Amino acid sequence: MRIINRYILREVLVPFGLGLAVFTLILLIARILKLVEMVVNRGVPLLDVLKLFSYILPAFLEVTVPMAVLLAVIVAFGRLSSDSEIVALKTSGISLYQLTRPVALFAFVIYLVALALSLYARPWGNSLLRNGLYEIAKTRASAGIKEKIFTDDFSGLVIYVDRIEPPGNTLRGILISDTRDPTQRNTVFAEVGLLVPNEAAHVLVLRLLGGTIHAFYPQDRSYHRTEFSIYDITLDLNTALAKLQPREKDPSEMMLPELRAAIAAKQVAGQPANSEAVEVQRKFSIPFACLAFAAIAVPLGIRPSRSARSRGFTMSLAIIFGYYVLLSMGESLGERGVLPAVVALWIPNILLTALALVLFVRAARESEPRQFATLSAWAASLRLRLAALAGSRTS
Repeated sequence: MRIINRYILREVLVPFGLGLAVFTLILLIARILKLVEMVVNRGVPLLDVLKLFSYILPAFLEVTVPMAVLLAVIVAFGRLSSDSEIVALKTSGISLYQLTRPVALFAFVIYLVALALSLYARPWGNSLLRNGLYEIAKTRASAGIKEKIFTDDFSGLVIYVDRIEPPGNTLRGILISDTRDPTQRNTVFAEVGLLVPNEAAHVLVLRLLGGTIHAFYPQDRSYHRTEFSIYDITLDLNTALAKLQPREKDPSEMMLPELRAAIAAKQVAGQPANSEAVEVQRKFSIPFACLAFAAIAVPLGIRPSRSARSRGFTMSLAIIFGYYVLLSMGESLGERGVLPAVVALWIPNILLTALALVLFVRAARESEPRQFATLSAWAASLRLRLAALAGSRTS
C-alpha cells in the first residue's frame, strides 16, 4: 500500500506545481506589467521592484494554493480513471477510502502551508508593500504622475502630461489646473517640464520651460494671459503621499492578535468591527478550502473521461469561479453587517464540503455503476420483449 500511496502522491504533485505556477502567473500578469513599467519608464531600481513583487506574492498564493489543490487532484484521479488504473486497484481489493489517504495527507499539509500564508505571510506582505510604495514615492515622486491621465494627488492642482521620457524626470505636453489661490484660477500650458525633487523639504519642484499662464479672477471676472520661459510650481509631497502613509493599519495588514485587539477596542467604543471580523474569518476559511477542494475533486476525478486533463481544468475553473463568487458575496455581506462574519465567510466551505461528502459516498458505494447496470438490464429486457412480439406477428 505504501507503493500505491507514493504513486498517487507523485501523480498529484506534478499537476499541483504546474497549476500553482499557472494560476499565480495569471493573477500576477497585471501587477508584473505595472512593475516593469516602473523600471522602464520611472527609473525605479530593479531591486526595489523585486522587493515589491515579493510583498505582493503571499496575497496571491493564499488564493492560488487552494486552486492548485483542486486542479491537481482532479487531473491525477482523472488520469488514473481514464487509464483504468482505478478499476484495477478496486479489483485488487483497494477501496476508494484507501486511495484517498495520500490525498488527505497531501491536502492537510497544503492546508497548513495556506494557513501560515494567511495568518503571517499575507499581512506581512501587505504591510511592507504599503511602506515600500511610500518610500519609492518619496524618492521617485514622478512615479505618481502618469501619461495621458489627470493626476490630482497634489492639493489644488490637476496635472496632465502627454508624454514622460525615461527615466521619468522629463515631461512633455503639460496642462495644469491651479486652484490653490482662491482669488484666481490658473490654467498653465507648457511644452517641457523638469521634476526636481527635494526630499529634505518634502517638496517637488516642477520647472516648466516655455509656456503660457491663463489667469481668471472670479471677483471682477477678468482674464490675463502671461507667457514665460521658466516657471516653477512647488508640489507638496506630504499631501500627495498621505494616502500611502501607513498611519493606521488596514485589517488585511494585521496579524490575528492585532485583529482581535482592534475588535475588542471597537466593541468597547461602541463601534462596528465588521471589517476586522471578516478578516479574522477569512484567514481560516480560505485555507480550509484546500481540504474542501480535495474532497470534492476525488469523486469528480474518478469519473471516466477520454481527456482527463482538459476536463479536469474545465471543471476546476467552474468550481473555483463558483466558490470565489460566493466568497466575495459573503465578504460583502459580512462587511455590511447583513450576516455575521462567521456565517458569511464559511458559507462556500459548508456548501462545498456537503456536496463533496454526497458525491464521495456515492462514488465509494459505486451507486452510479449499479444504476447503469439496472438501466442496461431494463433495456435488454425491453429488447427481448419487442423481439418476441415481432416474431409472434410474423408467424
